[in-house]
Amino acid sequence: MRESPIFTRSYELLQWLLPVTVKFPRQHRFVLARALQKTAFELHENLIEAAKNKEPLSFLREADVSLTKLRFYLRLCRDLELLKLGQYEHVSRMVNEVGKLLGAWMKTK
Repeated sequence: MRESPIFTRSYELLQWLLPVTVKFPRQHRFVLARALQKTAFELHENLIEAAKNKEPLSFLREADVSLTKLRFYLRLCRDLELLKLGQYEHVSRMVNEVGKLLGAWMKTK
């Protein structure tokens, strides 16, 4: 599980996202930052559950939903100017890479 690229990439996404979101202004930290963090953790947890389950497809679908929510929240953060353009571009590349890996995994199931 640890050696699979999707786990490495989703972990790196969490590692990048957590310090950035704790720096959000107070009025956004408790709603938007929390939603981002929760969704990113759900994504990673669903991937772990998929890897440990004999029938992983339902967990992979849940991970895909979490990824879609994450994209929405990140776009909202950019529109509210909570993320700089460079930060948004960087995290978007990370999310897209996780999405490609997730899509490839789903195709095998």
